[in-house]
Amino acid sequence: LGLFSLPFLDRYERWQRLNAPAGEPPVKLGRTVDDTVEVFDRPSFSATLLQVYWKDLVFEIDEVTYGDEKPRHNRVWYHIKGEGYAHSGKIQPVELRLNPVVRSVPEYGRLAEVTVPYTDTLRDFHNPQKLAYRLYYSTVHWVMDVAQDGDGNTWYRLWDDKFKAHYYARGEHLRMLEPEDVAPLSPTVPPEGRRIEVWLRDQIVIAYENDEPALITRASTGGRFIDGDYTTPRGVFITNRKRPSRHMASEDLAAPNSYDLPGVPWVCYITGGGISFHGTYWHNDFGKPRSHGCINLTPQAAHWLYRWSLPSVPFDQNTWIDEYGTQVRVI
Repeated sequence: LGLFSLPFLDRYERWQRLNAPAGEPPVKLGRTVDDTVEVFDRPSFSATLLQVYWKDLVFEIDEVTYGDEKPRHNRVWYHIKGEGYAHSGKIQPVELRLNPVVRSVPEYGRLAEVTVPYTDTLRDFHNPQKLAYRLYYSTVHWVMDVAQDGDGNTWYRLWDDKFKAHYYARGEHLRMLEPEDVAPLSPTVPPEGRRIEVWLRDQIVIAYENDEPALITRASTGGRFIDGDYTTPRGVFITNRKRPSRHMASEDLAAPNSYDLPGVPWVCYITGGGISFHGTYWHNDFGKPRSHGCINLTPQAAHWLYRWSLPSVPFDQNTWIDEYGTQVRVI
């Protein structure tokens, strides 16, 4: 089962070279997240179009730069080595890191994150025709068991919390998380010294410690689509319910603007209806409304907020609900 599409393998005869040796920084890679991504000769949508990429193509990024004044919310462009410039909004920054596999997991399971651009899962690892989901870089999943096939490859059995099903992923494509990966941040800051603000007009999130910003990051909040108005509600909330991983999907997967997103990482709910902060891997276009009400963050920012906000979630828990949490003001 290939890690990447055939065109990627053609472009890089030995993709293994992109797996950086220990102690060396990885090559910077990008993955196209839209059905089509345009590549230009300059960082501008008015420049000469060189070619069009399709979804899930992986390539090397050798420069990050600013482009024209438009789009104003996101002027960042990536230079694709040997090709041209593509707007960052349709490209997920990724890495290719293979991991040592484990031979067993605790009875309650163990959290793991995908560390390759994507990996295809199987409903039965003995039958490569029974494909399940394609899992993407930075997604987080519960590993419930470990198995080996006849060729000696290690497969992790993953639990799908939405559809109550299992599927298998190659073990080396996921990194087992450690307790320090979810350990609380700023433990000396009292609960009353923490608060979060979401500025809808500016599409930013600010986390304060004793009235001083500890995190300022761009976000994408709820937007208006052809099937309805999903604007993130204003008000005062708390982060009293958390999950390190959640399969988020529309109730009607055939509806317009539906979604089906396994392994959404670092979820901090602020309403009983499911609005939350969470990591985002299906776009990189922060700075404008794009969601169904949730507050989209980069996986890195969502991970930080998950660890920093209250309550702290024990390492072995897949859901945590408490009576208290960090105050969130959506304004």
